Amino acid sequence: MIKILAISGSLRKDSFNRKLLQVAKKIASNSEVQIKEFDLKENSLPIFDQDIAGSMPDSVKKIMEEASWADMFLITSPEYNHSISGALKNAIDWISLDYTKTTKGKWAVIFGASTGIYGTLRAQAHLREILGALGVNIIPQPEIFIGSVEGKFDEQGNFNDEKNAKVLEDVINETISLCLKNKEN
Repeated sequence: MIKILAISGSLRKDSFNRKLLQVAKKIASNSEVQIKEFDLKENSLPIFDQDIAGSMPDSVKKIMEEASWADMFLITSPEYNHSISGALKNAIDWISLDYTKTTKGKWAVIFGASTGIYGTLRAQAHLREILGALGVNIIPQPEIFIGSVEGKFDEQGNFNDEKNAKVLEDVINETISLCLKNKEN
């Protein structure tokens, strides 16, 4: 069984990326997986500060425990100023304190949605670089950049962009498969 930690880099309650994470969790739940979501809004993390690392707040302990528990990550992020959100970067900085347990050799699916035509292209490039430095495996193709996202969710939060839904499903299923093979070896 693959254990997945799901994280949205968006704090806004009704954000497209939070909705997209729920879609990804549904797709992943079609496999034999266990999924936990770490909500960055509900579990407010202090700004990363090495000076307080010795007496970590409960929210920091929780994200580190859940990252250690996970075999794989589902991570979505909006694009802020051509990069990932500050909330997501801060969470990754905390997780990286013990990267040999929390990230090294694990797998991730990264994706995002934006109202702009390029989706989260630049943010994902940064996220891919950050996670790569921490030893996280991410399949190189296809990448999931959902642009012009307005109107792609109905009132119930269902994603009605069939093309991108299929790409997301394929990437999640392939990553779960690779993660499972890696875990068996």
